[in-house]
Amino acid sequence: MRQLLISPLLTAIALQTTMYCASVVIAADAAQGAKPTPIPQATADAWPLFRGNSTATGVAISPLPKDLELLWDFPVEKGAFEATAAIANGVVYIGDLDGHFFAIDLKSGKEIWQTKQEDGYNTAASLSNGLLYVGDIGGVFHCYDTKDGKERWQFKTEAEINSAANFHGQNVLFGSQDSTLYCLNAADGKLVWKHAIEDQIRCAPTIVAGRAFLAGCDSKLHIIDVEKGTAIGSVPIDSPTGSTPAAVGDRIFFGTEGGTFFAIDWKKAEVAWKYQDKARQHPIRSSAVVQDDTVIFGGRDKILRAMKTESGDSIWKLTLRGRIDSSPVIVGDRVFFGTSEGRVYAVDRKTGKKLWEYETGGGYIGSPAVADSRLVIASDDGHVYCFGGK
Repeated sequence: MRQLLISPLLTAIALQTTMYCASVVIAADAAQGAKPTPIPQATADAWPLFRGNSTATGVAISPLPKDLELLWDFPVEKGAFEATAAIANGVVYIGDLDGHFFAIDLKSGKEIWQTKQEDGYNTAASLSNGLLYVGDIGGVFHCYDTKDGKERWQFKTEAEINSAANFHGQNVLFGSQDSTLYCLNAADGKLVWKHAIEDQIRCAPTIVAGRAFLAGCDSKLHIIDVEKGTAIGSVPIDSPTGSTPAAVGDRIFFGTEGGTFFAIDWKKAEVAWKYQDKARQHPIRSSAVVQDDTVIFGGRDKILRAMKTESGDSIWKLTLRGRIDSSPVIVGDRVFFGTSEGRVYAVDRKTGKKLWEYETGGGYIGSPAVADSRLVIASDDGHVYCFGGK
């Protein structure tokens, strides 16, 4: 039996100074005299949420070497991964479609522990205070101890869970295909509130300024009071979507199944601009990455696009050989993502020029996770890959 290598997840995550990873202290906790709860955010050695931070911008804090090499490959016999990994304290956490959930040593690629459930996982785990939160395709939301994988509690919904979790204060939030956004107490799984919309929820909730944003399968962007669970407003969009919205300033960015990419002013609850390639109306399932004045996203039309956040004007586009469902991550001046034809790419953030690629056997629906100068991504043929410098 392998010795457990993991220590409990740090109870406080370092505050970051950029707008993409600033930890927010919940005002309600302070007003009640409770100990402030740091919101998990990407740091140099952690990637605790699906898009790195609670605003889902997809920007890594950790650098990566200029020249990347494959450091290890963790194969799962008859496995398949659609989820994005989470990383903390030198451990990679990821579940596969057959119901296994793995903790893998980031440096060596060796298994630390695994659990097995009846139903599989196709969404990313979220990490906070030594606990791991993840929903399965059977509709059960699980809380595991990061040390040994033992289940602390579970909460049953009425349908499949594709939504990665996010955090607010002492609570954890996630959506379900039963059309409901759930807010639970993170410590014991007790229901705090729930909010129903008119169709499935497949995206992770993005949290900004006391609001949760949901891009729903009912063709609306929903704005919800994160304390009360009540609707603040909504904005019609052209079609369903499961993309997780990225938030910067007063803008929310995401694409839809109808092939339209939206920038929405959430303060005004109106569309700031939208883009659609009339000749190639393919679904956009890749969640956007946003930094400075640039938003970047992929599509099922095999094109990675960069646009100006303010106007929607095109900066560059890159056509590849496979669909881009994998959500891109920015690391310094490079953008990393996977494609359906089995390649992981790095392109120049400013020009879209291809800088690096690595071919594997399987395609990618999941996205990169970046921490401790390493990039981790899992393929749909059952491999978890780790890239870095030797």
